Amino acid sequence: MLWQDAQLSVIRVDDTAFPGYLRVIWHDHVPEMSDLGAAERAHLMQVIHVLEVQQRHFLRPDKINLASLGNQVPHLHWHLIPRWRDDPCFPDAIWAPATTDAARHTAWAARDRQLQQQAQQLFAAIPQALTAVGP
Repeated sequence: MLWQDAQLSVIRVDDTAFPGYLRVIWHDHVPEMSDLGAAERAHLMQVIHVLEVQQRHFLRPDKINLASLGNQVPHLHWHLIPRWRDDPCFPDAIWAPATTDAARHTAWAARDRQLQQQAQQLFAAIPQALTAVGP
């Protein structure tokens, strides 16, 4: 858990090879964005926006993937996944099979170590970045 308020939580996803991967989880059990009121939607999207800005600042990814799936767990949550052109699955989704190119895996392993350090800086900065976000 990196940050929470009365409506949502921001967590780091540790079970991934993608540095800086975050998940935003709505506290009340609702399956879809359309179940939220206008102020709740605005709050959720403001948090997602701040997090994306922080990911871009600290990690300099080539792309940020935003996903609200919920097919297996029908509870409103968003995935914020920084992506790099040389990551093991790019350009496919992170859930797709990784490349089998050994040279690409070796290059990614070296870059991943650096990005993991930068992700720690990201995680430390998130509480301060979200202090201005109101409910």
